[in-house]
Amino acid sequence: MSKSPIMDRRNLDFLLYEVLGAEQLPTWDAFADHSRDTFNAVVDLAHDLALEQFLPHNRKSDLQEPEFDNGRVRIIPEVKQALDAYIEAGFMSAAAPADLGGMQLPFLIDTAASSAFGAANVATFAYAVLARGVANLLTAHGNEDQQRRYRDPILAGRFYGTMCLSEPQAGSSLAEIRTRAVPQEGGHYLLEGAKMWISGGEHELGENIIHMVLARMPDAPAGVRGISLFAVPKCHVNDDGSLGERNDVVLAGVNHKMGYRGTVNTFLKFGESGQCKGWLVGEPHKGLACMFHMMNEARIGVGLGAIMLGNAGYLHSLEYAKERRQGRLPDQKDPASDPVALIEHADVRRMLLQQKCYVESSFALALYGARLVDEKAHAPEQAAREEAGLLLELLTPIIKAWPSDWCLKANELAIQILGGYGYTREYPVEQHYRDNRLNPIHEGTNGIQAMDLLGRKAMMQQGAALKLLMQRMQSTLTAAAPHAALADHVSAMQRYLQLAGETTGVLGQQLAAGNVRLALANATHYMTLIGHLSMAWMLLEQAAVAAKALPGASGSDRDFYDGKLIACDFFFRHELPVIEHSAALLKSLDDTTLRATAAHF
Repeated sequence: MSKSPIMDRRNLDFLLYEVLGAEQLPTWDAFADHSRDTFNAVVDLAHDLALEQFLPHNRKSDLQEPEFDNGRVRIIPEVKQALDAYIEAGFMSAAAPADLGGMQLPFLIDTAASSAFGAANVATFAYAVLARGVANLLTAHGNEDQQRRYRDPILAGRFYGTMCLSEPQAGSSLAEIRTRAVPQEGGHYLLEGAKMWISGGEHELGENIIHMVLARMPDAPAGVRGISLFAVPKCHVNDDGSLGERNDVVLAGVNHKMGYRGTVNTFLKFGESGQCKGWLVGEPHKGLACMFHMMNEARIGVGLGAIMLGNAGYLHSLEYAKERRQGRLPDQKDPASDPVALIEHADVRRMLLQQKCYVESSFALALYGARLVDEKAHAPEQAAREEAGLLLELLTPIIKAWPSDWCLKANELAIQILGGYGYTREYPVEQHYRDNRLNPIHEGTNGIQAMDLLGRKAMMQQGAALKLLMQRMQSTLTAAAPHAALADHVSAMQRYLQLAGETTGVLGQQLAAGNVRLALANATHYMTLIGHLSMAWMLLEQAAVAAKALPGASGSDRDFYDGKLIACDFFFRHELPVIEHSAALLKSLDDTTLRATAAHF
């Protein structure tokens, strides 16, 4: 392939600097030591490292997945080599404050850099993502001793981490967890229970693994309000930072998956010998609130991973469509004429445009969400910080779920463009699909995300977050209105915004009346409604910027900006109208799924 197989750098720069204004971030105190030059240097380094260390073993780690060997996990050596290079380059602590040895990068730039690793090898990158998530959780909720003992070694690249939520009998229903934590003299707890689907639960990539475990104390109230959070190290850490004896955490099995095979996924047992020691993180019975710090971060990470897998498939199928010559156009009747490139066929262009819309809209939204993280923590104005927090709450389930569905569809389209070759292991697009198929499931299934979006986020504070989102969308419509090429889309978006408001009002009345089951029965359609609307917003925002830049553009820049306008045209005309069906179904309060009983199947 003539271009990078993992990143369209022109598009990334467009989003960072022409759409999201990343060059403004160094004017904030937290990022005063940075500049556009340092941002670009970090992204360049991430891209080069991803190509050199992560991409080459992506297929190998899929074919030679981790093995369960006498209580240990065997992983191909290239995984550790890549992660060691990642740590050596400073990426494990890239967003951490300078006083903790970090680069103190904006989360926006850190996310841009992470996109390269996710595109190159999402399975190997998952180990780093989990470790960083544990470090950030401990920064937010851990005490000074836990930060020194567990977080700092993670940031230094010595330790890794996990999230231990699900159990064999409970799955996504955290109210059903049974793992117990009994307080002991000395301030620690003894844990007993089992956790399933734990990514990175056992390996030898670092010196230690810090498990973040949800469990119940003996006096815990029922349901999710009785869950506490515990730091449970694989090996105990002495006061001087050295490793002590092995904790009572046992690897009971390794799960064999359809995709994402390079990330070991485990069944862990805690306290089989009655000696599993853990330490309470945060307050008793408030562990789920603490864990949501890591879960929400992971949900944005899942969305980004889905986007980059979709993008990798898109870039590969695009190059293939340009190079592969096959067939002739419908009005070419001469069988002796040369075959045309696949990209000359209208239906292939349709599939490429679908992929382009799915990945470029959702990538823009994920980066927008990353910028909101920076604004929430560091914006100079208090009002801006509050608005960023509100928008981030609303957009997080969309950033997780919409790309997980639609960038998976992009991977399916990439396979279709390659035809029979795409269905073989000789080309990477089938692995992209298998790897991406996990993303609608983990870190809260997309059905759960849809109910969260409708039942909680859209309704919180009397709909304040949704109103704010619509105000931001209206600002984009104002910017797009002067451009004649976008006039039809501006009008359509106005109608769809009104439709979304009306639909939300109908469902909100049902929720307020206590008809929760009926209101949430078709929540997946609400995710389609607000998700598609959010992606249309991102595409229109990009099109407005492109339309403004076009008069002074030439050559490849002109083609790039024209491509943004065409993508916006395609999405508004071919994809966005589906929300009319979703809105009609939601407003009708259709109860088909409620009336269907087990006996009907």
